Amino acid sequence: MTIEPLVPGEPRRPHGPRDPGDAWVVAPTGERYWGRFGAAGLLALDADRGVLLQHRVSWSHFGDTWALPGGARHEDESACDAALREAAEEAGVPDASIRPRFLSVLDLGYWSYTTVVGDVVEPFEPVISDPESRELSWVPANEVTRHPLHPGFAASWQELHALLGTRPTVIVDVANVVGSVPDGWWRDRAGAAERMLARIGELSGRGVAADALELPAHTWYPEFTAVVEGRAREATATPGVEMERAAASGDDAIAATAERLANAGRSVTVVTSDRGLVQRVTDVGAAARGAHWLLDLLE
Repeated sequence: MTIEPLVPGEPRRPHGPRDPGDAWVVAPTGERYWGRFGAAGLLALDADRGVLLQHRVSWSHFGDTWALPGGARHEDESACDAALREAAEEAGVPDASIRPRFLSVLDLGYWSYTTVVGDVVEPFEPVISDPESRELSWVPANEVTRHPLHPGFAASWQELHALLGTRPTVIVDVANVVGSVPDGWWRDRAGAAERMLARIGELSGRGVAADALELPAHTWYPEFTAVVEGRAREATATPGVEMERAAASGDDAIAATAERLANAGRSVTVVTSDRGLVQRVTDVGAAARGAHWLLDLLE
């Protein structure tokens, strides 16, 4: 969260040159917000230990409250990059340990704060690495409100908490999607699948708008599973996309994966224009979108 010192000036930093983003934004009503280009914070969620909270130092505005590690964004820096950088600076969070799940944005028009909610994929121990933290602690989600919270974090926590159980997954019927675009796939099915997987990998990195998934918040980073069959099974995997090589029928593999993930509580979307498969996956609790839904996102 934003840290405002009791003495006029700027937040205390341990070392390094001042970034142009380290400046105040003054609201029309006189309130000050830290971060010329906005600010961002990381809500790191560990499945076993809970949420990583920062006990703020007493000299900050609303000192001795608990919030998320975060701070001012740099110019042209994405919210994800800013949140991860600040979390590394303030709590020693390794970049590779976090997989973003969704963004929640407070946009006041003249200033914005982005909460990056990310899953811990490689466990780590937080380290107090600058003067802005007096304590760092993993707190079970149901116990967060037992702590005295920074007012900004407190105002957003109820909505964030309600979304922590939502984990979107997109299962792609690669044969169906590739077959909807006449790019010569029939001559090289593995190559066509690889091209599609590469595009899906890029999408997994930039995120999907909430309305496309019919979910709240602003941007989501769903887990993508691409199911390939036949000669397309020879395609090389792409980072950011889980690849399932169907041993027999691709439709059977997709239906089974959709049922397994839906039963595990995932929010599952299957991308296919095959009417029979659409019926099978909706029967097990998944949503279905046509091939051009994905192609539009890829564009």
